[in-house]
Amino acid sequence: MKIICVGRNYVKHIEELKNEVPDQPAIFMKHENALLTGNTFFLPSFSSEIHHEIELVFRFSKKIPAASQVSIEDCFDTLTVGIDFTARDIQDKLKEKRLSWELSKAFDQSALVGRFLPVSSFPDFQKIDFHLDINKNTVQKGSSSHMIFSVKDIVIFVSRFITIEKGDLLFTGTPQGVGRVNNGDLLEGYLMNEKLFEVAVNE
Repeated sequence: MKIICVGRNYVKHIEELKNEVPDQPAIFMKHENALLTGNTFFLPSFSSEIHHEIELVFRFSKKIPAASQVSIEDCFDTLTVGIDFTARDIQDKLKEKRLSWELSKAFDQSALVGRFLPVSSFPDFQKIDFHLDINKNTVQKGSSSHMIFSVKDIVIFVSRFITIEKGDLLFTGTPQGVGRVNNGDLLEGYLMNEKLFEVAVNE
């Protein structure tokens, strides 16, 4: 199982980090060990600035060698919300040197995923709202309608280069409002106002 991630997919998030708007999906990967297990995220010792990035997450229901001729809705069985935990201090240093983001994005336990819901509950992939609360305060709000690249765009693009396997996950990018997580924080993720995860942050 692999985790396919999209960076820079919301204009306002791009603006808050002072990045350029891409002309194609910015893809990076997380490995299976990146999946968070349990209900606690432990702050890693190698970073002093871990940021939350809430995202819509889709799980593939079939192998897709090339998606240009398939119905995108049939590619997935479930979806949820998750967090792409990012070591922002490390990422900034890597970006300065024009190096890969992998160390800042794909470290162990850096991919939180919530409880999955059937895609049949969401007839329009372009109208899915989600948000993240920290300590009962909403810090990020997003909608698939604000994506630069739609879910269909992403799947077609990725499948040109990489065979997608059944069970792979797709993180679709984060909206504005990213920020640091701190020891003692309580993170709660919502999809269309239904809570799908609750995770504590600890040292």
